[in-house]
Amino acid sequence: MIKALVGLRDWVDARLPIMRAWNTHMGKYYAPKNFNFWYFFGFLSLVVLVNQLLTGIWLTMSYTPSSEGAFASVEYIMRDVEFGWLIRYMHSTGASAFFVVVYLHMFRALLYGSYQKPRELIWIFGMLIFVVLMAEAFVGYVLPWGQMSYWGAQVIISLFGAIPVVGEDLVTWIRGDFLISGITLNRFFALHVVALPIVLLALVVLHLLALHEVGSNNPDGVDIKKYKDENGVPLDGIAFHPYYSVHDLQGLGVFLFIFCGVIFFMPEMGGFFLEYANFEEANALKTPAHIAPVWYFTPFYSVLRAVPDKFWGFVAFAASVAIPFLLPWLDRSPVKSWRYKGNITKVMLTLFVASFLILGVLGVKAPTPERTLLAQICSVFYFFFFLAMPIWSSMDKTKPVPERVTMDGGLSAMGVLGAAAVIAVLTVLPLKAVGAESEYACGSIPCDEITVDHSNKASLQSGAQMFMNYCFGCHSLQYQRYNRVAADLGIPEDLFEANLKFDTDVKMGALMNNAMDKQLAKQWFGATPPDLTLISRARQPEWLYTYLRTFYADPSRPYGVNNKVFKDVGMPHVLMDLQGMPECAMGPGHAANGGVKRDPLTGEDILDVPCGRLEVKQAGAMTTAEFDAAIYDLVNFLSYSADPVTEKRHRIGLFTLMFIVLFFVLAWLLNREYWKDVH
Repeated sequence: MIKALVGLRDWVDARLPIMRAWNTHMGKYYAPKNFNFWYFFGFLSLVVLVNQLLTGIWLTMSYTPSSEGAFASVEYIMRDVEFGWLIRYMHSTGASAFFVVVYLHMFRALLYGSYQKPRELIWIFGMLIFVVLMAEAFVGYVLPWGQMSYWGAQVIISLFGAIPVVGEDLVTWIRGDFLISGITLNRFFALHVVALPIVLLALVVLHLLALHEVGSNNPDGVDIKKYKDENGVPLDGIAFHPYYSVHDLQGLGVFLFIFCGVIFFMPEMGGFFLEYANFEEANALKTPAHIAPVWYFTPFYSVLRAVPDKFWGFVAFAASVAIPFLLPWLDRSPVKSWRYKGNITKVMLTLFVASFLILGVLGVKAPTPERTLLAQICSVFYFFFFLAMPIWSSMDKTKPVPERVTMDGGLSAMGVLGAAAVIAVLTVLPLKAVGAESEYACGSIPCDEITVDHSNKASLQSGAQMFMNYCFGCHSLQYQRYNRVAADLGIPEDLFEANLKFDTDVKMGALMNNAMDKQLAKQWFGATPPDLTLISRARQPEWLYTYLRTFYADPSRPYGVNNKVFKDVGMPHVLMDLQGMPECAMGPGHAANGGVKRDPLTGEDILDVPCGRLEVKQAGAMTTAEFDAAIYDLVNFLSYSADPVTEKRHRIGLFTLMFIVLFFVLAWLLNREYWKDVH
């Protein structure tokens, strides 16, 4: 068998030089033997690229690129396609992971001068990859057709309208319509799955070819080709395969542990990887309170917002992306690596990283005058870092560079922690100074904390009953199926059909749409009651729990009620017979230290805020404790409906992480065996 395979290889090699290509790029490509932690990220960029391509192909098989079907098709993938949720999370998490490893890869180039002669072309190709990656991520971000997809696209595309003369025509050409519509979505789909991936792959190939033509840089920034043995092999170089192909498996193990940890246990990543607003379908008539792009665009978005004029803001935004292209010609330092540069370089690089991180954080927050000022300061420094580099890099004192690579250079573990601590302090302190939020997460009051538990079948069953009895008359669960709910909640189908499915003509495998006519609902309520399948992900369980418990009597409203969380709510208090009707009462105010105002003599709360608390004067069928428990069950059920695979995801994730730990141990042992004689 082995002889046959070798024969086949030789037959192919005689017609297509596969062995020559292998030796050029792997077997006889000699890389410096002192690569450190920062050199994992180039390899990991390739890993994530492969992940995005493969998962993207599978997602394309079930995705519908139309304004009517895009959002529903994503939910179909998440719920009805076997392991579709895993493919979608791998792709969405991969998008953020791609930018994490690419940003760190670029930072490595800044540290070790990997853009300097003779590697200028490698840097240019790398920057082109970054720009195409930004375009690919942007058009892909629109495809789920959620609220933030739609409005984010609206904001970004409209920026091109600031270009004199051709701006408005350019905006119309990009959209393919006079408004963002299904036509826009369709062309973005074509760009995302066909055009941009081809360009991206071509640039990656050129990037690697340019790298292997001049050779890899190293942490010392010295040329390993100066000193070779009698066979022409660099004395400080080792074959990329098997040494670094085995070495990189360790980095792969650590990366996969973090990557899979996010996928299985926190795929939304607090709303940064999957934004909460994107769990609402795109609505051109409903503008989100705060429109911001995904986190990996936010440093450049902050630069845009820091400039009050639209045209010059666009210019600053474009310049912030374009100016790093000039880095090989801006850096006048005679040495490459930061190890042998002076204090000026180290201070400037530290401040640059802190400024970039601050801009990234500010970009996801709603603007305030203080935040805008900080963004302007950081934007000025961002450009100063590059534009003044010819001056400060030539002024900086340097240390002697060794003739050959060193194996023990760089910072110690304590030095790395110290540098990270300095950057963290420089980032956090300015953000704290301008970071006070102007409102609570639950409107005029803080949200009440709860912890949902999808393993509590009794709670889920009680919540399902509550939903069907009190909510289903107006609100659908249009992405959830009756039989899926019955199976997940442990309810026999015959019992579910007899007690929780009111329309006998509807099949158990059908989606949970109610029978309310949408036009009539619009006449009665002013708007069609929203579908509640994803409300727990769009609003979060704490918001829902607080909202459902804080209706109060307000004769000025059409239905005689208002809500502390959702001011001027347009729905009646449908749970009034259970809770009773709460009424406004004077409540405690907040002291200067953030606590509750109290009388210094008696220690009692000072009640000086109108409607600061609610009192139930006419009791309902339940006590307050019973009603709170019932609302918890309802919210728990809605949380399950929004993400029905949570328990399965956690269970699979645990075994996956255990396997990755075993993989890492084996990779570490294999690496130790290969590298034991490398000094």
